[in-house]
Amino acid sequence: MLSRLFKAGEKVLWNLVNKDLHMASKNSPKVQELYDLCKETFTGIAPSPASMAVQKLCSLLDTVSPADVGLEEEAQDDDRGYGVSGVTRFNRVGRWAQPITFLDIHECDTFTMCIFCFPTSSVIPLHDHPDMAVFSKILYGSLHVKAYDWVEPPCIITQDKLQARLAKLASDKVITPQSEIPVLYPKTGGNLHCFTALTPCAVLDILTPSYDESAGRSCSYYMDYPFSTFALEEVSKVVEGKEDEYAWLVQINTPDELHMRPGSYSGPTIQV
Repeated sequence: MLSRLFKAGEKVLWNLVNKDLHMASKNSPKVQELYDLCKETFTGIAPSPASMAVQKLCSLLDTVSPADVGLEEEAQDDDRGYGVSGVTRFNRVGRWAQPITFLDIHECDTFTMCIFCFPTSSVIPLHDHPDMAVFSKILYGSLHVKAYDWVEPPCIITQDKLQARLAKLASDKVITPQSEIPVLYPKTGGNLHCFTALTPCAVLDILTPSYDESAGRSCSYYMDYPFSTFALEEVSKVVEGKEDEYAWLVQINTPDELHMRPGSYSGPTIQV
């Protein structure tokens, strides 16, 4: 009898402990949960697209709201943008574009958590993420994303002192808070991308591993040119009929029109 009572009491105690742990997790700030999951998951090497950790992180990211990171959704009635049909590589930066605000939440060797706040028509030009994975959660607003992956093996052409490398279009669409979490990887998912704000918007980014020039992970910028810009007969045969899905990318210096300023993260403090 005493043994049964002891075991029953032990079970009740264990249930209470589990309940307390569940409540503690439930009461933790969402950004703390994100940090804890990233710390537990990331090792300094970009994860595999098929990993359960990727699915778990995407599921958690999908629940994050502007309020969870100390943001208020900006007014969406700003009509100064181009609209979806008006976005081209020649007008990605409008005369009304204001600086993009960068909010640093956390950065370490294995991952970075940050937020980009875009005014309408502002742009982050086409850039890469060497040997990295990036998870992006749109917190509010509408963002046009154009992304490429390198064609492998590398196809490089030099013409008029201009070196261009062939890339395949991976994405050319508008994303909103209701969109599936976009994830890019070292070789797939659109490792090179350009962001154009169609309305005021904010993006929560998680990068793994972090940019690190000493480790060969520096950010490079590119200009994309239509496939027809450079004539290369052997390549033309490969992409015949699908020319619109390919482009030549030319590395450029950091664009002068990239307007970015640091801001102060005002969300819950992360316990590291």
